[in-house]
Amino acid sequence: MSQIIPHILNGLSLGLLFALIALGFMLIVGVMELINLAHGSLFALGAYFAMMIISPNLVWTGAVGEFWQAVPLSLRYGLAILVAPVMVAVVGMGLEFCMRRTYGKKAEYGLLMTFGAALVIEEAIRLVWGPSEQYLQVPQAISGAVLFAGLIYSKYKLFAALFAAGAIVLVWFFLERTPYGAIIKAGAHDSEMVRALGINLSRLRLLVFGLGAGLAGFAGIVLTPIWGLRPHVGIDAVIPAFLIIVLGGVGSFWGAVAGGILVGLAVGITGAYASEWSLLSMYLLLIAVVSVRARGLLGKKSALEA
Repeated sequence: MSQIIPHILNGLSLGLLFALIALGFMLIVGVMELINLAHGSLFALGAYFAMMIISPNLVWTGAVGEFWQAVPLSLRYGLAILVAPVMVAVVGMGLEFCMRRTYGKKAEYGLLMTFGAALVIEEAIRLVWGPSEQYLQVPQAISGAVLFAGLIYSKYKLFAALFAAGAIVLVWFFLERTPYGAIIKAGAHDSEMVRALGINLSRLRLLVFGLGAGLAGFAGIVLTPIWGLRPHVGIDAVIPAFLIIVLGGVGSFWGAVAGGILVGLAVGITGAYASEWSLLSMYLLLIAVVSVRARGLLGKKSALEA
């Protein structure tokens, strides 16, 4: 039992991070009925923006770089967590503005647009920061290991899991306890009714896309020290995000959270005993759940179902 507990903890922390990635993806799918294939690239962009803030020697030289480098790493890291997701949200809103010409047309137009945006963002990352793998510094306080009940566990993974859980609670509070969240949920249920009530649907889509992109960027910052940072790291994020919202039920907040945790546990535990099956395990989990419950764990019942 003591041997499997660390792998369960790994799976839980990974699952919470997966859920955080999937929530941003789910918001865009729910309100805009669009599968955002650029979500993974926005995930990567958040990590690169954070690296730019944390490691100023990569951007600024001379007195400015020396001054910022003298700022404590913990302060630079905290600022990166706050500022980088906002920067990604701005990029996401710019992408949504470009996509407006695809609204009302076949879904393939939106898919191709976001696929092209993903390629552009990835190539831009290569041009600005280079193609090689980078490293995102973390403060000393959350690096190293911690001894708890006879188990040695990574401090950063504990920090990442708690941070992801806190972000999930904040998103839930925003959606469930604020008038803006009520509008977003109404837009996901019936966008035309929202328009009929006098709410600016274009502005709603812009803000939702920005929020989803910001969550992707935030997840990229927190997950990068575990996964590593490279221009194509977004591919590792967008596939589990899509799988999780199908597994949990499209449009279900807690379905995405539950799906993320289940996928994390499947990958974490399988990787400990059969590493070659770790990635395959999440696809097998999806097949098993969808075979029994086609709408996912917490997806709403379709009118076509008996």
